[in-house]
Amino acid sequence: MISIRYHLISISAVLLALAVGVLLGSSTLSRELLGGLSRENDNLIGQVSDLEQRGDSLSVRLAEADSFASTIGPLAVRGQLTGRTIALVTTADADPDDRDALKVLISAAGATVAGELELTEAFTDPRRSDELKEIVTRSLPAGVQLPTVSDPGSLAGGLLGPLLLIRKSDNKPQASAPESAAALTALADGGFLQVADGFAPAQLAIVLIGAAPAGDDGPDRSATLARFAAQVDRSGAGAVLTGPVGTAGGSGAVGLARADTSVAQILSTVDNVNTPAGRIVTLLALREQLDERSGRYGVAGNAQALAPGLTTG
Repeated sequence: MISIRYHLISISAVLLALAVGVLLGSSTLSRELLGGLSRENDNLIGQVSDLEQRGDSLSVRLAEADSFASTIGPLAVRGQLTGRTIALVTTADADPDDRDALKVLISAAGATVAGELELTEAFTDPRRSDELKEIVTRSLPAGVQLPTVSDPGSLAGGLLGPLLLIRKSDNKPQASAPESAAALTALADGGFLQVADGFAPAQLAIVLIGAAPAGDDGPDRSATLARFAAQVDRSGAGAVLTGPVGTAGGSGAVGLARADTSVAQILSTVDNVNTPAGRIVTLLALREQLDERSGRYGVAGNAQALAPGLTTG
């Protein structure tokens, strides 16, 4: 007869066997799992190494391309703007290297910089927009009309455009020298811009901006610049708004200009001026403005092409 003790021993043996089986099975599973993870980790390390090598290779190729564009730039724009005059407008955060490189290309294209001015941070500050508009309206030269819109960028462009650019119809100044000086002095005294010595109106304008403004008021600042550039374009033979990579995004001035159909139809934009190729394209887009054509150029997704077609003098 089987005793209770025998049953207890049997049950204990079964439980012990199960425990040993679970332990052995889990150890085998752990080894297999760890082995799989180790192989996956090795595979990922290999992929990262490959990507790093590709990145290094692309960086070298990009540097070579930039070097080539810098070398070929003067030849690419030669004769494109012979005898033309350019007004160069920069924002406070525009890269001086971009400005200086553009000036070199302007000279290579056969043009001269007639006037330079810098827009300060206050120019796009929403908190000072009423002050800016007040100075604009009381500094208006005789015969110059402001646009009917009320935003600060368009109004400032409505004043500065005729001071920056000569009339397209007869190539004559749109304001007398004393009126122009008075208006520029008023804006400078208000802290909205700085004017370089020897300022004179030109046939065409380049508006060179820096990176897209950060912060909650960034979109408003960008909108002011986009509308300003559009109004400058309307004031004469043409203008190009050019900025570094990133300004063609939703909150950048180039991107906002492209998103407004009425602006994009007249104002040319370039979204990679921080590259030698982008600076060349800026000059070619300016030449295109003389033919009453415009375009969206650069490397951003909302650009229509890398560059306009080449034209001759």
